[in-house]
Amino acid sequence: MTLINNSESTTTPIALLQTSSFGQWLEGQSQTTKAWLKRLQFSAEPGQIGWISGDDQQPVSVVVGWDGESDLNSLGDLPFKLPEGDYELSSSVADLQLIGFGLGAYQFDRYKQPKRAPARLVIPAANDADLISRVVAAVKLTRDLVNTPADDMTPDALALAAGALADEHKAQLNITIGDELLSAGLRTIHAVGRAATAAPRLIDLSWGETGPLVTIVGKGVCFDSGGLNLKPAAGMRNMKKDMGGAAQALGLAQMIMSTGLPVRLRLLIAAVENAVAGNAYRPGDIIRTYKGLTVEIDNTDAEGRLVMCDALALAAEDKPEIIIDFSTLTGSARSALGPEVGAMFSNDDKVAIDLQQAGRDSDDPVWRLPLHAPYKAMLDSKVADMVNSASSPMAGAITAALFLEPFVDGCSWVHFDIHAFNTRPRPARPEGGEATAARAVFTYLRNRYGQ
Repeated sequence: MTLINNSESTTTPIALLQTSSFGQWLEGQSQTTKAWLKRLQFSAEPGQIGWISGDDQQPVSVVVGWDGESDLNSLGDLPFKLPEGDYELSSSVADLQLIGFGLGAYQFDRYKQPKRAPARLVIPAANDADLISRVVAAVKLTRDLVNTPADDMTPDALALAAGALADEHKAQLNITIGDELLSAGLRTIHAVGRAATAAPRLIDLSWGETGPLVTIVGKGVCFDSGGLNLKPAAGMRNMKKDMGGAAQALGLAQMIMSTGLPVRLRLLIAAVENAVAGNAYRPGDIIRTYKGLTVEIDNTDAEGRLVMCDALALAAEDKPEIIIDFSTLTGSARSALGPEVGAMFSNDDKVAIDLQQAGRDSDDPVWRLPLHAPYKAMLDSKVADMVNSASSPMAGAITAALFLEPFVDGCSWVHFDIHAFNTRPRPARPEGGEATAARAVFTYLRNRYGQ
């Protein structure tokens, strides 16, 4: 563990120094400390590290520049900027800052031995060590799932991950596999995944006996070749992350269950691989969805909304208090907001406003885009109720969300179109798989339902 409750070895003190008040702080220090920090050219710029020496000229404590914001950044770089060892803060910090330290210590080590271990930090007694550790562990699960390549993260492997989570938290798990999907009326999930070696499946986890019903839905396309509308090589290269929505859903479910949030939870994941074979679904096919609406296939690379529509229709049958879905759905959302901000759509204004604030509070930014109803015309089909891919390349994220909207059947609904991947390293956010919007949703749910 990188964040620890106590240390059996000697700890090195860390002091956070605000940039704006550094000069005043420095005036009260010894001449030795002043000279030492001057030699280091330390000016308490955010993220800057300086060592303070003792009388024997050996470093005895660390000072870190800080802009005064209680976000992930202030401690997020420290696990690998500091030498290995145990450290203890001499400054008060927010839980979010400690979460940042834990997230910054992440390494994906399944296939390669790390060059070093991260530094370890003692969680101060004043902070909520249990909450901090559980959030960090859930984000690690999400990142590990996204980072795992498709040969080891098949639909059945994703189901095993859900099974391990169910066992840990004594949740009920039901999995509908292969042709069983047809018997259950989940034809779009079956159509997208039937060409792959690993059979498509719907993962259905239930937890909790009392409280309002919260349903989370995740897109679990474990690899997306594009199907018969095959992606170019560059577009296919990183498609192991197309199950990023399922990874967010599993990570969020772990946060909810491990912290005992007083809700009933249902988690639905449509787990498939969009592959190419003789039985692959085709452009021009018409599929009758679980809800009964028919969909004409315009493009087999618009597969995410197909697996999601059946899962959402199933979710809506129970009339949950809220449905929240996560999907790596469109490149258009990335064009609009980039990879670091989750695109959010909702049919509930209050929920959307509160979620955007929760994103700010948790340093997990989300931004609402409109469900602009006139764009539904771009989904018109002459032979079915709708097409799966709009006639225009414009407003692609909006038309994808509008495609999903009829399947939630009037329930309070939030749809996240996310990247689930850091394209550049930042404090607390190493390059690779990422939990996008999941911490924002968890913060929102804690605010709404309490402990």
